[in-house]
Amino acid sequence: MRATILTFGLIIGLVGSATAFVVEEETLFPATGTEKQMLSVLSTTDTSILRPVIVGFQTGNPDVAVRYTVANSQEVFAAIHEEGLAFDLVISSAMDLQMKLANDGFAARYRSDQTDRMPDWAHWQDRLFAFAQENVVLIASQSGLNDLPLPQTRRDLIEMLRDHPEVFRGRIGTYNPEASGAGYLFATQDSRQSDSFWRLAEVMGSLAPRLYTSSNDMITDLKQGRLVLAYNVLGSYAGPRLANDPNATVVELEDYTLTLLRTGLIPVNAATPSLGGAFLDFMLRPEGRRLVRDAAGLPPIDETALANGPHLRPMRLDPGLLVFLDRIKRRAFLEEWSSALSQN
Repeated sequence: MRATILTFGLIIGLVGSATAFVVEEETLFPATGTEKQMLSVLSTTDTSILRPVIVGFQTGNPDVAVRYTVANSQEVFAAIHEEGLAFDLVISSAMDLQMKLANDGFAARYRSDQTDRMPDWAHWQDRLFAFAQENVVLIASQSGLNDLPLPQTRRDLIEMLRDHPEVFRGRIGTYNPEASGAGYLFATQDSRQSDSFWRLAEVMGSLAPRLYTSSNDMITDLKQGRLVLAYNVLGSYAGPRLANDPNATVVELEDYTLTLLRTGLIPVNAATPSLGGAFLDFMLRPEGRRLVRDAAGLPPIDETALANGPHLRPMRLDPGLLVFLDRIKRRAFLEEWSSALSQN
């Protein structure tokens, strides 16, 4: 099925409003049937990743065209919470921002046979639903490490950075939590797990780190030799892109590895909420789960995988995610983070 890429870097604004949100790309997947319907999806997940899932959905729903809009997590949140734009389904890796949308009344209730089968930890009040669980990992360039051993814990990583600054100066990457919703989520959850996060931030700060808003950009820079290490990268992106690269390694740190839930919600102002629900159900059915796992490279929700990984620390899908979204707490956290990184 042919998809048409409509825009890159597009700015969409409300009619009569000065506010706008920046779109990274917008792709139209045309319907092939005779009765045309339009499903509008706003997502943080790259089109290239979810494309096979969209095509699989359209195979069983040929009358449905899909307009798939990609933006970063903060822009996605603002589009719904601040600008009130109408989409039928919102997908994001920023669990805290999704929870705030649901908690603040921007998500409609939805129930189906598929959502009723979900484990309790994978949905919240019939408003927010997880369809993938993804580990947040460290990636490393073997040649860039100059025969240094791969760190297995954050303590190992801190000691390696302190002992070999000449190897890592300007060549370690991580998310910028001021600019990335997912990056802010990872950083705040890190800080709740262990005080070692702040020690690591200080050491990285002394080495002129590169800051990013995208896991894919970090992976690209590591593959091209601009980075030796990248911290807090989505494993679902790193695994497929680095699978055939003998120089790159993905590390799940043994002291703990954060596991996020990629979630979807149906906005209360959706034009066709039934289509948003239909796509969500498709991702939860066996065929959709297979495409999410095998074609998109996003591990579907799986209680067994969590039970078999004692180092995994799933982020809970509950209002506890909202703690660091408080304006005062957010400002204090970002000030402390900025201070920790201002070491160079």
